[in-house]
Amino acid sequence: MKINGPNQSNFNAYKNQTQLPNKEAKTSHTFKPDQLEISDKALKMQQKDARQAYVNEIKQQVDNGEYKVNEQETAKKILNFWKA
Repeated sequence: MKINGPNQSNFNAYKNQTQLPNKEAKTSHTFKPDQLEISDKALKMQQKDARQAYVNEIKQQVDNGEYKVNEQETAKKILNFWKA
């Protein structure tokens, strides 16, 4: 089916959109540089020697049957997890 009417024009809806980024690129904007901040806790976790020593200590306690779970602390952490 072919439709010919009096209101036809060379209208391209996408022409303005393709030219829009070029206009934005010509304007100068000042951008803040990216920044990275690492908390003290994260820095401690990155120290492999300290973490590995901690893990080895717990493994040894479990192997010897001396590891004791702190029920109060575990319950607090579970509650805090579900509250957040």
